[in-house]
Amino acid sequence: MQEIESGNFSVPHWNLFSLDSVKVVSWNIDRGARLHKVIEFLAGEKADIILLQEADLNARRTHHLNVAREIAQKLAMNYVFGREFQELTQGSKTSPAYHGQATLSCWPLSNSRIIRFQRQSHFWRPHWFLPEVPPFQERLGGRLTLVSDANIAGKTIVTYNTHLESRGDDPLRFAQLEDTKRHTSNTAALLTGDFNMDVSQGPAAGAITRAQFQDALANHHEPTTPGSFLEHGRIIDWIFTRGRVRSIKPRVHRSVSASDHYPLSINVTFV
Repeated sequence: MQEIESGNFSVPHWNLFSLDSVKVVSWNIDRGARLHKVIEFLAGEKADIILLQEADLNARRTHHLNVAREIAQKLAMNYVFGREFQELTQGSKTSPAYHGQATLSCWPLSNSRIIRFQRQSHFWRPHWFLPEVPPFQERLGGRLTLVSDANIAGKTIVTYNTHLESRGDDPLRFAQLEDTKRHTSNTAALLTGDFNMDVSQGPAAGAITRAQFQDALANHHEPTTPGSFLEHGRIIDWIFTRGRVRSIKPRVHRSVSASDHYPLSINVTFV
């Protein structure tokens, strides 16, 4: 399957002045099922870089929309979409459906590529004994990190838009994180996404530290998923920075109810 698609809808910027900071939003949008609310929030944030996980393309459950393209057009931004899975119960042989990550920016995006993890869960694979109906979510493909260079007023930030496996254990997710870490560059970088685990402790925290990434929401963490009768919500979504940048104004937007995850935002300043 064609792994990456892109589109350009932003208005060209005139770089008359250097930027003090750029705003970054990272968010698992739950396929874009509540797309109107997703777009409403993102439009209000006026972010320079948006990193989305769980965006649908041509899926029955999201009205066969290209969710990444819809958002990019509405916000007048450039976008790159990386296909994580082909959703076998959401499309057809002649009109397949996909699911993956989208990176958007009002600045040019370039050098986009995919890091598809070596270790994957077998949970999503089709099986002969399962009917091809939506509750079973049979899929082809695998989890990945979508990498793009955002070229902002003459400066480059490399973005790593990551979605680690939900159907597996922490050692599997750690192996997937290691795949991403091995491919990171030494330039200014953002490592963001839905990690499906707490990476503030244990081997994952050590790996993040050794790779010289800083937790952009340090001391500001709140659960990034809604709570329930059984739990208070989990901290599984993250933004990390590295290089000659500094994060300010970190926030978990817990009043936003457009997904089963809350959006995260920071402002990034160049140092």
